[in-house]
Amino acid sequence: MSTWQDIFHRKQLKDATDILSLIPAGSRIATGHAAGEPARLVEALVQNYDRAKQLEIIHMVPLGPCHYCEPSLQHSFRHNSCFVGGPSRSAVNEGRADYTPVFFSQLPKLFQEKTLPLDVALICVSPPDTEGWMSYGVSVDYTQAAARHAQLVIAEVNELMPRTYGARIHVSEVDYVLRSERALPELHPTPIGPVEHQIGLHIASLIADGDCLQLGIGSIPDAVLSCLYDKGDLGIHTEMFSDGVVDLYRAGVITNRRKTLDEGKLVATFLMGTKKLYDFVHKNPAVLMQPVDYTNNVLVAGHIDHLMSINSALQVDINGQVCADMIGPQQFSGVGGQVDFVRAAAASRGGRSIIALPSTAKNGTISRIVARLDPGACVTTSRYDVDTIVTEFGVAELRGKTLRQRARALQSIAHPDFRDQLWDQVQSSPARAMYV
Repeated sequence: MSTWQDIFHRKQLKDATDILSLIPAGSRIATGHAAGEPARLVEALVQNYDRAKQLEIIHMVPLGPCHYCEPSLQHSFRHNSCFVGGPSRSAVNEGRADYTPVFFSQLPKLFQEKTLPLDVALICVSPPDTEGWMSYGVSVDYTQAAARHAQLVIAEVNELMPRTYGARIHVSEVDYVLRSERALPELHPTPIGPVEHQIGLHIASLIADGDCLQLGIGSIPDAVLSCLYDKGDLGIHTEMFSDGVVDLYRAGVITNRRKTLDEGKLVATFLMGTKKLYDFVHKNPAVLMQPVDYTNNVLVAGHIDHLMSINSALQVDINGQVCADMIGPQQFSGVGGQVDFVRAAAASRGGRSIIALPSTAKNGTISRIVARLDPGACVTTSRYDVDTIVTEFGVAELRGKTLRQRARALQSIAHPDFRDQLWDQVQSSPARAMYV
């Protein structure tokens, strides 16, 4: 009778370039994303581009270099992005890559129901434990669903991938394995300026002891976290978290004791940060990594009392429509889990969703609070879902407010240099009677 060690040994690839002989021409390949990218496997694809035949590569947040998006490789690869990032942005907007609008929570279902049938899943996992189980480490999200529904699963077994609790995969469930020992890509905190700090103070004033937080990454979430040291018994149920959560947990501010779901656990679906974060989550029973159709599911997260959803935006118009993923007609990022959690917070007893943004862009020359969204831009969070908008100039509570009330509330948190101009644009609108 074969042991899992025997199975693991038989499935090992001796050379990364062997994967090209395993992947048929025209295959759709899902790769782990962000810090969970199988870097050695992806690198092997790119280095052997001359053997690749129109391979489609689908994933979300890119932290790797995305060399398959380079113009010189477009005859070998076509990237299908579900969340545009810096390395893939120009390829999408220049038509050398595609963008698929999808709620983060729905991506596993697209794989499962074969709306997006997968030929290959390239995943990155921890080494097996004593029973042959490998952890998805810092990236469970859609990666688990990809591994379950792809025709071929190749796992990069990274000795440096943290072992996290929650979702896992057995050696017997993959077709091939490739060993690696690569440090995970790190995303260092961005500086918190005075604008971000003031936004953090406003949001902190809305958070009470025992609230459960969903928040992302960047200077605004970091600023919020830095303003919460006077709170107590906070919880975390989010799609991702970073180093700032580690600091609050170690300070005893985050305890998860008062969560009404997964009590005592920091719940997330993927992680991005520095080595401090990756060391913290390694074999930490307080961290529970779950697939995104659990963490971001409105029917799951909405059952958590006092869920505080904190997300960002690029523009908000006078109706309360939020654009978080486009700059005019150019695709900048994606919806991610924003709408998932906006709606979960609305369903939560005592919940609130907060959209936070600086009042201006381009060194104060452009207002982010506008009479209408830029031409070509799409709505991320609708005016029917929006709850609370925060800039450095204050808090605008929009839920249950009329269009007139919303217009005045949003004008009050716009930058003072643009308030009169904003109101002039509202008054000159064909629909002015609804607002003034």
